[in-house]
Amino acid sequence: MRIGVVGTGYVGLVVGGCLSEMGNDVVCIDIDAKKIDALRRGDLPLFEPGLAEIVLMNQRAGRLKFTTDLGEAVRHAQVVFIAVSTPQDRDGSADLSAVKAVAEGVGAAISNEDGGYKVIVMKSTVPVGTADEVRRIIASRTKHAFDVVSNPEFLKEGNAVNDFMKPDRVVIGADTEKARALVADLYAPFVRTENPVLFMSVRSAELTKYASNAFLATRISFMNDIANLCEAVGADVAEVRRGMGADARIGYAFLFPGVGYGGSCFPKDVRALIHTAKESGHGLSILEAVDGVNNAQRGRFADRIVAHFGGSLAGRVVAVWGLAFKPRTDDMREAPAVTIIERLLAAGAVVKAHDPVAISVARRMLGERVQFCESNYDTIDGADALAVVTEWNEFRRPDFERMKRQMRTPVIFDGRNLFEPARMRELGFTYYGVGRI
Repeated sequence: MRIGVVGTGYVGLVVGGCLSEMGNDVVCIDIDAKKIDALRRGDLPLFEPGLAEIVLMNQRAGRLKFTTDLGEAVRHAQVVFIAVSTPQDRDGSADLSAVKAVAEGVGAAISNEDGGYKVIVMKSTVPVGTADEVRRIIASRTKHAFDVVSNPEFLKEGNAVNDFMKPDRVVIGADTEKARALVADLYAPFVRTENPVLFMSVRSAELTKYASNAFLATRISFMNDIANLCEAVGADVAEVRRGMGADARIGYAFLFPGVGYGGSCFPKDVRALIHTAKESGHGLSILEAVDGVNNAQRGRFADRIVAHFGGSLAGRVVAVWGLAFKPRTDDMREAPAVTIIERLLAAGAVVKAHDPVAISVARRMLGERVQFCESNYDTIDGADALAVVTEWNEFRRPDFERMKRQMRTPVIFDGRNLFEPARMRELGFTYYGVGRI
């Protein structure tokens, strides 16, 4: 099948790469000429395990191409995916300016050809009703036949290629049988193990994406609130989690307390859904609390470090392990580490930080105020405290004796509960977990 993918960010590259891997003829489009030139050279703008190999292999095979020419790519395609960014606007809503601009361009491109039915697939995360607006914009520019489908993505950063190649479900929101059948055929190679393809209305599909992310975010904030209560009453959140998760109605997933969620999806999607609800006259008080707990959790973690040292970090060196919002990515969008580091700097600390892949991104955000180190052990030389912020696997079993020798004072603030409190104290560390005793 001939596919166009508009947008070469995180979602667009995964969609384009994985569809070309199944033998489709894919053209990825972006307005950023420098980005397109880099992609043609094989330089990806982001880190995602396994993605570079797929992109390079399918480029060499001629199944995957990159261009800035939207009109040519749309005219070539039977199916056009819109996968551009929808960042948070000032009022918390999703900024749809890029989506609308693409719709204008797609409409113009379709109007300049002889015809041929096309399906426009909304892959960007967009509020309910956006597909209707995209349909209106395109229809105002062309008389040719087309349909607009909502096909939300459920990709986890750090595992996105596997998520696309082996999805646990595919959601297709379509209003015509013709569009439904075409998109289902495109996904057929990815669901051979009988994972479900769920057909629904366009608006239901749009809301499914937001509702899914909001529910997962709710579990995280709920567990963070329980962890904070554990600290207040002397309970251990790890034991509470075991008791909760054993209930088949609850399960264990997304019940790990920590420093809060981040990334490109949960924060903005929660706020966008809150905004949509308010506009419809239906408040979502639970989600407002979820967002509030998440924002407070990062500051709470930093405040504990400051409090341990008597309210000031002047002259203190704090090592930070982990900068990306989660492991296996270099994504720093809404990363808890940024808020935590800013608080530490404001309290007078010297901050030394390490992340396996996100240092270059973090340096652009934080500048020279932070000392970025090549290894996690480099950060703790002469450190008064260590803050574990991202749960990279290489941080889970460090050489604790070496750490004690290198640190000026052996104090650990474990924002991801990687270590066991009793063992850390036996080893001679002052240890703070999240909700642990």
